[in-house]
Amino acid sequence: MEPAPPIRIGTAGWSYKDWDGILYPPEVTRRKIHPVEFLARFFDVIEINTSFYGHIRPELGRLWSRKAAAVNPNFLFTAKLHRSFTHSPLAVMEPTSAASIRPNDKDERLAREGLDSLASEGKLGALLIQFPVSFKNTGLNREYLELLLRQFIEFPRVVEVRHESWNHPDTIAEFMRQRVGFCNIDQPLLGQSLASTEHVTSPVGYLRLHGRNYEQWFESDNRDDRYNYLYKMAELEKWKEKVEIIAHKAQSTFVIANNHFQAKAAVNALELRHLLEGKRVRAPERLVKNYPQLRETAEIEDASGNYSLLA
Repeated sequence: MEPAPPIRIGTAGWSYKDWDGILYPPEVTRRKIHPVEFLARFFDVIEINTSFYGHIRPELGRLWSRKAAAVNPNFLFTAKLHRSFTHSPLAVMEPTSAASIRPNDKDERLAREGLDSLASEGKLGALLIQFPVSFKNTGLNREYLELLLRQFIEFPRVVEVRHESWNHPDTIAEFMRQRVGFCNIDQPLLGQSLASTEHVTSPVGYLRLHGRNYEQWFESDNRDDRYNYLYKMAELEKWKEKVEIIAHKAQSTFVIANNHFQAKAAVNALELRHLLEGKRVRAPERLVKNYPQLRETAEIEDASGNYSLLA
């Protein structure tokens, strides 16, 4: 089998208070080192999460790009499209559909300015268009999605849908026709949630690992609790096989760990890198101290960039 094209593995977001002291050393917590600059030592991608809640300010997009490039020239970002395009403003009270989503011209302008700031630096790997499980495969929703995809056609687009109705041959064929990526996901299978897939419908292969916290996925009062899940190595080994299948069909592949509670996403991203590369990977010193199982797969790196083998 020929070597697979590039596989980039990283985390969804970087700005989490509970990462201080677990993943981040004091130099990052005190802002002497930017979190992006720190994470780019260990990962080749970060999925920008804050762009879902607020548009990327162009000056910040350029700053993040340059800080990442300074330590890792191969680094890329992916970015979530702002929620005004994908979620009802009353999402807690009503299901999301084309009839309830209400973006405006200002949203489009600000979203494009932020994405352009990354693309102009050569650091935008993909635009992630993420819909909730209530967004079903209906005629009205398909029409809306087609318009939205045209709206942002200048960017590599990947669509994340969570309802099982989208996993249909006609839908996959349409994604392929439009050269739009299908986001494969791992999530708790509750109700009509989309099961795991291995679809590649564009040059971009994409996988998001949300964890499998069945108990707190919908029940918890704190939305962060749903991502309190640490994948076991046996679970990651199964995903390794699927990632390799995806990567051989795509020109570039992004694997994003979204189980961010207490930096578990970073742990699993590093373990998956080890499985795919077949060698030890560099890991932050504090993360290894908090998750000693990394000693089996990692080399420790301190805040100054020095590293050593772990027995």
